Amino acid sequence: QVQLVESGGGLVQAGGSLRLSCAASTLTFSFYTMAWFRQVPGKERDIVAAISSRGDRIYYGDSVKGRFTISRDNAKKTVTLQMNSLNPEDTAVYYCAADWTYTLRRTDYDYWGQGTQVTVSS
Repeated sequence: QVQLVESGGGLVQAGGSLRLSCAASTLTFSFYTMAWFRQVPGKERDIVAAISSRGDRIYYGDSVKGRFTISRDNAKKTVTLQMNSLNPEDTAVYYCAADWTYTLRRTDYDYWGQGTQVTVSS
């Protein structure tokens, strides 16, 4: 099975930056699509960004496009979400997710991290 551990969450002021990392405990990491989702209480868990196994296909949610960057290092078995120009609407628990196929649908992802809290103050 795939185990995912997020790190890098915390408190940041509006306009600031934060970098989230996700470490995977699987020898087949390079074959998985990786994604970041986020969720606030009472709301849907929405996709933030996704990156294909080879890194050649990338998706960003409309609300983060131009501000966030997803990347992966298959040798290190990590995926990173660089978040710039943060605003209070970005406050959420951010989850790392993995799936064998390239998909943007939350329900398709088979593996999830525990989540890391990101809080953006105004």
